[in-house]
Order: sequence, then structure tokens, then C-alpha cells
Amino acid sequence: MKITDEIYQVGGESLTSPEDAAIYLVNFTGHAALVDSGCGRSHDRVIKNIRACGTDLQEIEYLLITHCHYDHTGGARDLRQATQCQIIAHELDAQYLEEGDDKVTASKWYGEKMEPLLIDRKLTLPREEILLGNRTIEAIHIPGHSPGSVVYLTESEGLRVLFAQDVHGPLDPSLLSNREDYLRSLDLLISLNTDILCEGHYGIYKGRVEINDFIRSFM
Repeated sequence: MKITDEIYQVGGESLTSPEDAAIYLVNFTGHAALVDSGCGRSHDRVIKNIRACGTDLQEIEYLLITHCHYDHTGGARDLRQATQCQIIAHELDAQYLEEGDDKVTASKWYGEKMEPLLIDRKLTLPREEILLGNRTIEAIHIPGHSPGSVVYLTESEGLRVLFAQDVHGPLDPSLLSNREDYLRSLDLLISLNTDILCEGHYGIYKGRVEINDFIRSFM
């Protein structure tokens, strides 16, 4: 599903497997990245969709993880093997991926086991830049849904595009969720003044009024 000439949705409930969170593809003139990986049960369909967007697998340099939950990370290992990309996640969630923690990653919710996943680059700062070719993607820490939740902000066709998976939560003690952090993070998302919001389960939102109304609905 085309979002801009450089950004596509290549995975998610209607594109790959019902339990998958959205998977997004960014391709800046041969320098590409994926945002999240789904559960991994429809790996071949993800690969097919990536190629259908005109992206070669060797162009994919990064897999940008928004948070550690299984519907966003279960397919990460297979995608790294297929593309040789680096996996990036926040250090506060990376530990649960590397330990294969079935509780905090919610893999049990999907009847699966989280195999330990090596994270190549661990984000540590409130805001951190990732270079993709000669373009920039900014990683912004937004704790709440999970301790190490991250959104990724970039620009395409003059528009500010935000990959903010699971804006809606949920908040659950087993996920180490924190409501105060979550509400502060929603305020931060509104302050970013983005033109396109790519969410994990609710789809694509366009225009600042529509985006802000969506975010405020969870406050």
C-alpha cells in the first residue's frame, strides 16, 4: 500500500497475517529500511510485498523496531537473514528481546516462544538520528506502552511522516506499561506536528487535525 513515493506498507492484518502489526518500508533512492517485522508467520508474503514495491532485499539496511512485543518483532530474525540488515531498538526493550522474555514481549499472547534476538544497535538517547543514505530518520523515545517504545520521524515529499506503532496501547502490568509515561508520550507525539501518522493497528492518518484527534482519543 503506497503512502508516498518513498514509503509503503508491506505487512499487517490485511496484507500478510491477521496477528501482524503493520510493517512499513522506507526507500530513499536505494537506501531502505523496514519499520517492525510482524509475527513472522507470513515471511514469504512480506518479502513478496517488498519486491512488489521495487525494492531489492540488499537495499534494506535497517530494521527499525518500535518496541519489543511479538507482533512487531517475531519476524525480525528471518528478515535479518534475508536482507543482512541491522536491527535497531531502544536499550530498555532490547534486553527482553535478547533474553527471549516471553512475558514482557507478549509472545505468550500469540501462543509462541520468543527466541533470543540480537540487537545490533541500541538506542539510548531521548532523540537519536539514523542516517539512511543522505537522509535522516529520527528515533524518539516514548515510554509508556513498553519501557523502550520508540517512534521514527522522517520527511518524504515535503511531509513529516511519523511511524508510531501502538499509540493506542494497551497498558498492562505484564508488559511493564506505565500510564504516567504513556500520557506524557502522547503529549510529545502531538507536539511533533506530523502530516502523516503510520500506526501499528489502526492504519494511516493524514492531516494534523485528524492525527491529533486520534492521539487525544487515548488520553
